[in-house]
Amino acid sequence: MCRGLESLPGTCLERAKELKALFGSLLQKSDHNISGQTKKFEKLRVNVDEPLNWKDSFEKLLSSQNGLCLFRAFLISEFSEENISFYLACEDYRSSKPSKMAAKAKKIFEEFISCDAPREVNLDHVTKAITKDNLEHPCQSTFDLAQAKIYTLMEKDCYPRFLKNLSPADLIKPYPPITREM
Repeated sequence: MCRGLESLPGTCLERAKELKALFGSLLQKSDHNISGQTKKFEKLRVNVDEPLNWKDSFEKLLSSQNGLCLFRAFLISEFSEENISFYLACEDYRSSKPSKMAAKAKKIFEEFISCDAPREVNLDHVTKAITKDNLEHPCQSTFDLAQAKIYTLMEKDCYPRFLKNLSPADLIKPYPPITREM
């Protein structure tokens, strides 16, 4: 297993593999009897239409727990997992208590934005400078510009490759609803 995949929580990696196998088999066989898959769906708590929603927009992918898990696993395989980690760290930061914002902002900046950051994201020097200036007075919008740039990068670059990996032609095929066998 590559070093990048080791950093992914084991449960997320296992879930990503299960989902990819499950959705892959559903998406490749239009005449597939899905009723035999019902127990797997109940266990995973997924909806057959869920991958179809991921194709609609990047935001829908990120709002889906299963979609986010698969997207993160994909980014790890592409050696760009720092992008989604930074994005999620910013989301977490935005909901932090004001008393903890300064410490969290410093940690996020040092991990993802500074020149020597271990997981440096791809930001231009102007965005880095603005974000560094924002650290003087941390607030909910401290990372808004940097987060928006990384979101756009993922949406325009990583997301299309992710969809291609899931075979987008198959995502638009209609499938019969799941029926329970008695």
